[in-house]
Amino acid sequence: MEERAIKAIQDDYPDDFAWCYGCGRMNEDGHHFRTGWQGEQTVTIYTPKPEHTALPGFVYGGIMASLIDCHGTGSAALALHRKNGHEPGDGSEPPRFVTASLKVDFLRPTPQGVQLKAVGTVHEIHPKKWKVDTKVFADDSLVVRGEVIAVVMPSTFTKKAAAE
Repeated sequence: MEERAIKAIQDDYPDDFAWCYGCGRMNEDGHHFRTGWQGEQTVTIYTPKPEHTALPGFVYGGIMASLIDCHGTGSAALALHRKNGHEPGDGSEPPRFVTASLKVDFLRPTPQGVQLKAVGTVHEIHPKKWKVDTKVFADDSLVVRGEVIAVVMPSTFTKKAAAE
């Protein structure tokens, strides 16, 4: 049975900000990564599709980088949301983050057809800047490790601001 985050931060993003190819619920062609709490760590569960193949039997590394990217920004949003006294699903709008830095270390080939589990540890660097260390497991095997530096999304990241 596939594990799944029940209360994911991405479910609470307003429709205008829920279009990310990795984690946006409004993007019907996207991956729909969902990040939630598991104790004091963050978790994203995802099973790559057959078309996410690098070589037969193995997952394309770009999918792994996307998973770490969206897991990192979602984790930072979870942490700041909790710091502000909120949890996913409580009716309050969570903060949105963007990636300032993404580092990915491929430790071993990721097998195709296996559920992946990204587990994150969040560190506050500054009230608007968070670091998320992520380990991605295929079954019980650590396959990828990554780091995201996430910053609170600037107000200029809107269609209206971009048009001005």
